[in-house]
Amino acid sequence: MGGAGLAASLLLLPRGLSLAHATGTGPLRSLVPAPARVRMVGAEHPETAVWAYDGQVPGPEIRVRQGEHLSIAVTNGLPEETTVHWHGIRTPNAMDGVPHLTQKPIAPGETFLYSFDVEDAGTFWYHPHHNSAEQVERGLHGALIVEECEPIRVDREATWVLDDWRLLPDASISEDFGNFRDMSHAGRLGNTVTINGQVLDDMPVRAGERLRLRLINAANGRLFGLRFQGHRPMVIARDGHPVEPHEPEEGRVILAPAQRIDLVIDMEGAPGSRVSVIDDFYPNQAYRLVDLVYDAGAPLRDHPLETGISLPPNPLAEPDLGSAIRHEVVLGGGMMGRMTEAMMGGRMTDIRTLMRHGMAWAINGVVAEGHHHGGHVLDPIFTLKRGQTCVIAMENDTAWHHPMHLHGHAFRVLSRNGRPTRFREWQDTVLLAPREKVEIAFVADNPGDWMFHCHILEHQAGGMMSTIRVA
Repeated sequence: MGGAGLAASLLLLPRGLSLAHATGTGPLRSLVPAPARVRMVGAEHPETAVWAYDGQVPGPEIRVRQGEHLSIAVTNGLPEETTVHWHGIRTPNAMDGVPHLTQKPIAPGETFLYSFDVEDAGTFWYHPHHNSAEQVERGLHGALIVEECEPIRVDREATWVLDDWRLLPDASISEDFGNFRDMSHAGRLGNTVTINGQVLDDMPVRAGERLRLRLINAANGRLFGLRFQGHRPMVIARDGHPVEPHEPEEGRVILAPAQRIDLVIDMEGAPGSRVSVIDDFYPNQAYRLVDLVYDAGAPLRDHPLETGISLPPNPLAEPDLGSAIRHEVVLGGGMMGRMTEAMMGGRMTDIRTLMRHGMAWAINGVVAEGHHHGGHVLDPIFTLKRGQTCVIAMENDTAWHHPMHLHGHAFRVLSRNGRPTRFREWQDTVLLAPREKVEIAFVADNPGDWMFHCHILEHQAGGMMSTIRVA
């Protein structure tokens, strides 16, 4: 978008934020979500009508250096309102992109200026938080990469934005958004999986090279379980934050919706060989995601690099468990669940009535019907004092997986089913398996009302959403 286009648009600035401050010291970028057409499944099929940022699926990869200021003017070219949430970035509350909670939605034709400092290095992403179960599924998502000031040594870096799509025979997206079966079961699972918006057969690699592979799960509901056959990927970061380098458990990289994992892979296959990356998270539906195809030329080197692959830590406040306040969170609902009733709209409502209203999920017995009720913002499930350490003990009392995402903060994953985690990972989205219990801890150092919700987007739309206040 040129300068004239920006000037002609209505620039909506958050309360108390001037344009001079908003543009900071970095360049002013632009981003336009709008209808587009893309070639997704090969030349033998028609193009697919999507909603896209700047005409691309995924949207343009945004790259900045840790500590820089990011200013992005988002002009809405869609036929409905939208916002942009910078997933995993610890933004000021006014920049978080949650409609009616942190900002007024961006109306068609309007422009909103997002502006914030980027404190943490790592792999993040951006997507709408307005009608997200449909807008994300139509193609609105993109990678946001924050480079370390002192990156590790690799020969090459690649980003895979993984997604799945429910396509019809003419390659169009099925319009059955928000159907009750998806919402009350595992979420919207598609029939076509893409890497960076395309169905890929091959990824060229070279023997002897060291690859940093950034994985982002942008799917509404699909969980991935990737096996890099014949290789030993090393996990070096989760949700953007460094973790002690280690091989994934049982050699499988599990990635829930909204999660990110950074891998380092030494390409130790033979020149001219071909090996598959298999996704078998759903064992009865295992398939080949892509083949790593080795160049026939001489290896780049005979032995793997001996340089370290540990990333420098991000500036996160360490939780003080000795003084922590503790809160219990129970996730309930869904088909084959044990929830018989929940609070909806201020009334205790039985599960059948909830489902007739298109709702099926609850947090602590409360169903969220959107970001606000009748103009009133969602009441927080609890309030924390700024600087306070909080431990949240979560119990998944349902028959389905739930990746729970907390806005504005990162947290340490302390335990699973009472057993301490090995790496105490920093994450912003933690996966709970059916009937699993997980404890997380964080310092509430970012003031505001923050969304806390399941990132299977149909579950969020069906009520599994709440707010945590930091005052």
